[in-house]
Amino acid sequence: MQRNTTYKMVLTAILSAIGVVGGSMFEFTVGVAKVAPMQHLINLISGVLVGPWWAVTQAFITSLIRNLLGTGTILAFPGSMIGAFCVGWLFQKTNRLIIAAFGELIGTGIIGAIVAYPIASWMMGTTGAIYLFIPSFFLSALVGVIFGYIILKSIWKRIIVPQQDKLGIGRKTNRD
Repeated sequence: MQRNTTYKMVLTAILSAIGVVGGSMFEFTVGVAKVAPMQHLINLISGVLVGPWWAVTQAFITSLIRNLLGTGTILAFPGSMIGAFCVGWLFQKTNRLIIAAFGELIGTGIIGAIVAYPIASWMMGTTGAIYLFIPSFFLSALVGVIFGYIILKSIWKRIIVPQQDKLGIGRKTNRD
């Protein structure tokens, strides 16, 4: 039990660091939001490898550090945390990578955008309609999910199958 917790803690820290650095290097502005597809890539990987609560922790840490460094916005919190939770939760329920990927698209791209709208108008003074948030959040999530999916599929048999064997889950290898 202790080893599993340590593994998840260390992996969460590493993914948070990659998210901070990558999110600062690969970003562009679409509409009212700063688009950072690296966060969505990390959310997908994190949710699949460590589960929903550790993925939410990773998203929070990454968003916090990026905001403290001035490379992110307050909108990173609701989008990334909701998306990370959806990825982890859906992967736990279905054990299917493609469903987890859709979790990030829906969690961040739609739900996160809707939650971010009142935060943006209250804390940032942004005026505009909610339909400006959804396309930018969704586009960012889509780019990140595509690359995250490719990465996870390329390491799937080396990471997921041995992990399932250690945990006694069996050899369920969904090829989505």
